[in-house]
Amino acid sequence: MGRSIAIVEDEPLIRANYVEALNRFGYDARGYGSRQEASSAFAMRLPELVIIDIGLGDEPEGGFDLCRELRAKSATLPLIFLTARDSDFDVISGLRLGADDYLSKDTSLHQLAARIAALFRRIESLKVPASSETVIEHGPLKLESERMRITWNGEEIPLTVTEFWMVHTLIRFPGHVKNRDQLMREAELVVDDATITSHIKRIRKKFIAVAPEFDAIETVHGVGYRWKP
Repeated sequence: MGRSIAIVEDEPLIRANYVEALNRFGYDARGYGSRQEASSAFAMRLPELVIIDIGLGDEPEGGFDLCRELRAKSATLPLIFLTARDSDFDVISGLRLGADDYLSKDTSLHQLAARIAALFRRIESLKVPASSETVIEHGPLKLESERMRITWNGEEIPLTVTEFWMVHTLIRFPGHVKNRDQLMREAELVVDDATITSHIKRIRKKFIAVAPEFDAIETVHGVGYRWKP
């Protein structure tokens, strides 16, 4: 049986189409029509990835509420918003709540499958202790690849999968500037500049919550970002 994917979508026909399509791609996909139905199922067992619409029945922001709830349960559970709402405000809101990706409903099924595969691939790649980068330490930061865990002075930073991979990309070569294209390629993202900026802002905010003096991620204006050496 393939990896388990939950699809939270209030339109029955759309939900059924996505479930059928992802099952054809080899996943164990199950659909839920409301936030309450999904929450009840997830209280018993979390799936391995969740795809969420924003408007759920009589809850215009139900998907955001569910994302917040799931991120509180797990900092690394892959979460994707798949919605007709594609304003900058909604995209940034979804990312700030901890989603790993944000797609509009005109995204093709093959593109959706590619995004799902990329998230699973990133998780698997970090489980293999194949190099000296299994544990990276730089000042107060410690990055443990297999556990997908980052700590600052011993206190864990609750990063999402995408956030973790972006920090991993920056910390491998402190002082080296990574432009947005490099961050997208190495984190296996296909997003615009504003979304990369939003990810970086969220990462900084999480570090600052633990260490108010944090300033290790430097913006190189017009170029990209780097981890201070």
